[in-house]
Amino acid sequence: MNHYPRVYLKPGREAAIERRHPWVFSGSIARVEGTPTSGALVALHGAEGAFLAWGHYSAASQIRLRLLSWSAAEDPDAPEFWRARLLRAIAGRAPLLADSRTTACRLVNAESDGLPGLIVDRYGDAVVLQALAAGIDARRELLRDLLVELLHPQTLYERSDVDIRQHENLDSKVGLLYGAEPPERVQISENGLQFLVDVRRGHKTGFYLDQRDNRRLLGERIAALVQTGRHPDLLNVFAYTGGFTLYALAYGGKMMGGVTNIDVSTDVLEQSRANLRLNGFETERVTNISGDAFQVLRTLRQQGRSFDVIVLDPPKFAFTQKDIQKAARGYKDINLQALHLLRAGGYLFTFSCSGAISADLLQKIVFGAALDAEREVQITGWMTQAEDHPVALTFPEGSYLKGLICHVTA
Repeated sequence: MNHYPRVYLKPGREAAIERRHPWVFSGSIARVEGTPTSGALVALHGAEGAFLAWGHYSAASQIRLRLLSWSAAEDPDAPEFWRARLLRAIAGRAPLLADSRTTACRLVNAESDGLPGLIVDRYGDAVVLQALAAGIDARRELLRDLLVELLHPQTLYERSDVDIRQHENLDSKVGLLYGAEPPERVQISENGLQFLVDVRRGHKTGFYLDQRDNRRLLGERIAALVQTGRHPDLLNVFAYTGGFTLYALAYGGKMMGGVTNIDVSTDVLEQSRANLRLNGFETERVTNISGDAFQVLRTLRQQGRSFDVIVLDPPKFAFTQKDIQKAARGYKDINLQALHLLRAGGYLFTFSCSGAISADLLQKIVFGAALDAEREVQITGWMTQAEDHPVALTFPEGSYLKGLICHVTA
């Protein structure tokens, strides 16, 4: 331990570390002994000098340390440490990939898997690595070798092109790490449905894996409506490549009514058509509208349109605490417009993926929208990210995706 730089906390700042929260902010640090480089392993000590934890250092970020281990006996610089952590995370996803019905999932979920700043997603024979922090960036080659050893992928691709890297003075990095270049679209299975994924340029690492369970919930709700004799119409807002749409068609069958997708990108809407064809659905059953969702929703209302089920899955509106007020207005606006468009007896599946927007705040926002829309609304379910995106109890910030299933009774 003696040859590693040491970081000392200010008095009274140990409580969060002792509760094993993995972040240490710059304002909690009293001094640094040594000259740690970006991503270097350092030993964290309390104000009185006692060892507390091992962490990766970043002088550029407000999150000065991302903690890896609270055991002085462990060596987080050793390849065996990383191999053991990766094996543990991968083993936790084994039940999801136990049969061929699902071939894609998140294998490593950063802090919640004890590997701060590391995302690893599997798409069939292609594995995608995303480095969010300096400590992971500095260990790219080690992680490449270990992932190849443990997973034997045909392709290991990097998608370290997220804005959060700018906080650590890290450049964007995208490209092949091992094996064959990925095809233009990687085909995956999810609960028996087929999707084409663009791992090179698609959102996140190519697909919204975190919505897997919620897509199934939507399908089950569609099936229940069909059982009552309805021919439910779906409006899928911020549709991306049509994940919720495919589940609606699969569960609704021939009784499914019309489906409308809204997204600002014509490219992803065209990819949604490819997904329809891949699963044997007639593309004529789906109408794609390219445009700003806020404006399109207003236009649909002016046209007197109505739907039985609406999905609102917007991108992140709030990136920090200072964005909350503006984001809340945006969330209220789209929920207000959606509630105006829903028929009595219909369902709203509404989400926020903004970590700064709590589940309680989202519920209050939807409540305000319901009052303004003069609709009577019940919450019949709460939604969160899929099980391969676990949340460590010591890291509540890992719970970023929240959603409500709302039944509009009148």
